[in-house]
Amino acid sequence: MKAKEGVVNLLNKILTADLTAINQYFVHAKMCENWGYARLHHKVRERSIDEMKDADELIGHILYLDGVPNLQRMNTVQVGETVPEQFKLDLKAEQEMLALLSDGVVHCTKVTDFTTRHMFEEMAKDVDQHIDWIETQLETIKQVGLENYLAEQIKA
Repeated sequence: MKAKEGVVNLLNKILTADLTAINQYFVHAKMCENWGYARLHHKVRERSIDEMKDADELIGHILYLDGVPNLQRMNTVQVGETVPEQFKLDLKAEQEMLALLSDGVVHCTKVTDFTTRHMFEEMAKDVDQHIDWIETQLETIKQVGLENYLAEQIKA
């Protein structure tokens, strides 16, 4: 099926953000594992895997639209040196992804590509959940203190 104007470019832009997020979350998960925060390691690693699934879906959709997925391009991976810094960087990445997806929904509506629009809307729901989780972690750190928060993350 032939893509509508600008849709493959949007899909590749979102794919770039996903590929970056995969790597950012993966390194953050490995750092948490190294620090002994098993609970955080598993949660952040799970988010990296979620991004891999999104990338897989995006690649498949680009190919379905007779486009070529661009896997060579990636944004700068932002690595936090502390757990709160990681959360802030991940939150920024998720907010940027939500903006890209929202722009995608608007564009797909304009060019009447409702299949891609629906895919972007579903991805945006997941991003909203990630944003909510990160904001909850940051608020919990603020309320109970970093040491108490991190003590709870040692358990698997």
